[in-house]
Amino acid sequence: MKYMTTDEQVERFRSGFPWMKIEAPATPSRGVEVLSDEEAKEAVEYGQSAKVASKAKFVPASGAASRMFKDLFDALDNPTDEKLAPSAPAGRFVREIKNFAFYDKDVFSSEDAADILRNTLKDCGLGYGSKPKGVLKFHKYDSCETRTAFAEHLVEAQDYMRNDDGSVNLVVTISPEHRTLFETALAEVKAEYEERYGVKYNVEFTYQDKESDTIAVDMENKPFLKEDGTVLRRPAGHGALIYNLAALDHDLVSIKNIDNVSVERMLPLTSFWKKVLIGRALQLRDQIYAYLEALDEVTGDNIRTGIEIFPTIPGYNNTLGDPYATDECQSLCNDIEDFLSSKLCVTIKPCETCRERVKLLREALDRPIRVCGVVKNEGEPGGGPFIVVDKDGCTSLQILEGAQINKADSAAVAALNLATHFNPVDLVCCLKNYKGEKFDLLEFVDQDAGFISSKSYQGRPLKALELPGLWNGAMSRWNTLFVEVPAETFNPVKTVLDLLRPAHR
Repeated sequence: MKYMTTDEQVERFRSGFPWMKIEAPATPSRGVEVLSDEEAKEAVEYGQSAKVASKAKFVPASGAASRMFKDLFDALDNPTDEKLAPSAPAGRFVREIKNFAFYDKDVFSSEDAADILRNTLKDCGLGYGSKPKGVLKFHKYDSCETRTAFAEHLVEAQDYMRNDDGSVNLVVTISPEHRTLFETALAEVKAEYEERYGVKYNVEFTYQDKESDTIAVDMENKPFLKEDGTVLRRPAGHGALIYNLAALDHDLVSIKNIDNVSVERMLPLTSFWKKVLIGRALQLRDQIYAYLEALDEVTGDNIRTGIEIFPTIPGYNNTLGDPYATDECQSLCNDIEDFLSSKLCVTIKPCETCRERVKLLREALDRPIRVCGVVKNEGEPGGGPFIVVDKDGCTSLQILEGAQINKADSAAVAALNLATHFNPVDLVCCLKNYKGEKFDLLEFVDQDAGFISSKSYQGRPLKALELPGLWNGAMSRWNTLFVEVPAETFNPVKTVLDLLRPAHR
């Protein structure tokens, strides 16, 4: 796998990344499917009957929970009456400490605010300030059972990601230093859940490759040097996980962030809509497979041999017997173009020959597939679905982050303001082509879709290089479908107080 060299990275800082050109936001009028009850039910039924050799749940879980406790750290390090007021985040946390799943009367024997904060964050207590989100206790049940975020993903997966043989595959991306914590969390529940739910869990922990880390630069775009004179390297964002995803050998993969879980009473709703996304992914997959097989049949698959059997013929006529110019082939091409445009918002550039048209349509179809659940935008921070103009002038559906949108471009800002939906990172992906072969996912990454962010190191400002995000530029050339799902299926825990919301209690 090829990574950018240091020189290439420095040049990226100097040249920057091109802004994404937005044609329009993806909305229910074009770009976002809003399914009827009957359509949703049909998708679930299709997913249950469609052929899938193997499927897995992919859970990005490498981050530490430090940002989740930002307000608590601030109040502990710089305590003031204002920060500990009952209405302030830290003050509310202290006041409601007994309502959290991780409350332990032996750990929190003192009612002093500073002691409660310290015993939550520091190693003298729970040490949650330095642990990953996945191993934190998120939920407690009337039976006195408590579950980590990771445990809830195990419970979810057995419902909608079970293979025909009763196995459930999970691939969890973690940091190497957290492996023991995750292995312990798994050992605590694996046997119990396998018996309770009648499944066999196959859990694989993978790491973000350190070779994918990128350098930081100072404000003059020179490599940022640490105190020991070495160049500071940083994880390059979740886009580096495309390498982990590319290593999988499953037909279908579901992707969901580690902190987006809820208590089990909400599982029927969560599971139903995940099954809807799975069904729509398989419906889309099989429609694309059928078109590709039909193209093979009407053309004799000559386009894949690279042999030029017939001369180039302008226009779509069949005067010389060109199989790409037959009425049957061109009628099929018309159907494919309509399908790509109406379902996926994908256009192809004008063609001068029938052969070129078939070639471009085949290339447009023969790509990895992702179906993304999107929720109505209610002010949550993060990316959203848009119809984007690609480098060749054609259009496609993309998830864009705010950093990829040029705020100085009035048209881009107008499109952003008209956006109706938000990306909750709820994806179902099909990773094999119509001949059963794995796609090389790295071929579908748009290297120009990364971005530069502002960070700091020990109080010194720096610029960081973010690789094209996993569900952004790393999947730029995938065939994409956006499906509206209920907001109730999106329950992330970005701050510790989110655990007090109804979906987590």
